[in-house]
Amino acid sequence: MPGAKRKPGRAAPPDQLELVVANRQRARALNTPLMREMAHALLKECLGITTCQLGVYLVSAKQIAHINEKFLGHAGPTDVIAFDYTTPDSQPARAGKPSRSRKHILWGDVLICVDEAVRQAPRFNTTWQAELVRYLVHGVLHLLGHDDHTPTARRKMKNAEARLLRQISRRFALADLERAD
Repeated sequence: MPGAKRKPGRAAPPDQLELVVANRQRARALNTPLMREMAHALLKECLGITTCQLGVYLVSAKQIAHINEKFLGHAGPTDVIAFDYTTPDSQPARAGKPSRSRKHILWGDVLICVDEAVRQAPRFNTTWQAELVRYLVHGVLHLLGHDDHTPTARRKMKNAEARLLRQISRRFALADLERAD
């Protein structure tokens, strides 16, 4: 998470995926190991990422609102925030053209708001579990340099997002992200 202790200059060894998925909210019981499997499949199989240090944190609306205000200067909760640690100032991922040189290397954190997924799912006629996976894909695409600030870039990113979500949903039952207690 932002502010997490990381050794300066430390990068994952070649062809290694370092992936942490942590549930930091209590609104929904989650199958965190399954979310980790999905994230791993997204990175390695769908995107061909070979070197990675990625933290995926499932957080509450209150937690993400605090981070949104502190790091982006925006009030209130949001669905997903990506922090790209390959940038010199370790700020949230900025919009830009996807870079070929970074295609296979990823270093960052993706914060996903479970409360927002639950709130937004009915609006998009989907499940909150599918929204969680969409937010994961969206955050990773930002870390890869995708932009959603112009209509053309947004359309391109949404197409990539939909394609990757279909690939993940063919391999995994998204409904299984809800863990029965």
